[in-house]
Amino acid sequence: MSDVARHAGVSQTTVSFVLNDKPGVAIPDETRRRILEAIAELGYRPNAGARALAANRSGWFGLITEIVTGPFAGEVITGAQSRAWGDRRFLLIAASEGDPAQEAAALDQMLEHRVEGLLYATTWHRAVTLPKAAREVPTVLVNCYDADGELPCILPDEVSGGYKATRRLLDAGHTRIGFVNLDPAIPAAIGRREGYERALREAGITPDPSLVVPGWATADSAYTAVCELLDRPACDRPTALFCGNDRMAMGAYDAIKERGLRIPYDVAVVGFDNQELIAAYLRPKLTTLALPFEAMGTKGIDMLAALAAGQPLDTHRVTIDCPLLERSSV
Repeated sequence: MSDVARHAGVSQTTVSFVLNDKPGVAIPDETRRRILEAIAELGYRPNAGARALAANRSGWFGLITEIVTGPFAGEVITGAQSRAWGDRRFLLIAASEGDPAQEAAALDQMLEHRVEGLLYATTWHRAVTLPKAAREVPTVLVNCYDADGELPCILPDEVSGGYKATRRLLDAGHTRIGFVNLDPAIPAAIGRREGYERALREAGITPDPSLVVPGWATADSAYTAVCELLDRPACDRPTALFCGNDRMAMGAYDAIKERGLRIPYDVAVVGFDNQELIAAYLRPKLTTLALPFEAMGTKGIDMLAALAAGQPLDTHRVTIDCPLLERSSV
């Protein structure tokens, strides 16, 4: 900064006022022009750390996530980064791989870089416990929730997703709908089953527990479960399947086709997640619900910006709709 001041023939204080666009300080246009020209000629870059200390504002948000190696890798990052850039903020990203020690180290580094807020995103919907240091800055959880109930969170609307999947099959004329669920104890499985049963009851159908089978989130387990459903007598087996994720739908496809049944004419199928490498390339292409990772990342930045500005949140628990993507399996 001293070199810029000498080159422009002004004080370092005047240079600082121009660099920081300090309000309430009148700098003549000619002086401002000379300073900006000196900055350009000398290739001067302000010290971001010093500016952050002086202004108590870095312009950075942090994102700690295990998602970078998963099927939804880019979506939450795209949503968060695009929204942050719209406010002329930057995103500092750390991949945790789900390792608590790595997450703690990433958090310490982000706090040292004086991030103004933190997003923490997980691959699957669950309760988490963050280190106490996360409370030093505004923190918002994405696709997970705080086990202690203190931190705001953004979650997919699992209940609405299960309802829409089942409603789509009901609208296609099916009344005997099987549900190949995830691990029954996890929040996504609980919410999606609630939506499934709600849709059936609204249609005047009493949910049949024997049509709900765990697929444990894998194609192989779902294949075995669907084989059992389809090997029932024709009058007892389902004519449609709602699968708790697209991998399980892939296993269901194999079980259906091995029995000489056609999708969607004999058995219709709806998935969940919208994993593009599965849903768009199965034959027929899979109708599925999309997990709204990009929308959750965008909303996370909105909430962080509000908190960083000292504004209260309308709610500490936000749910984002899971859109239905029509393809050819219903």
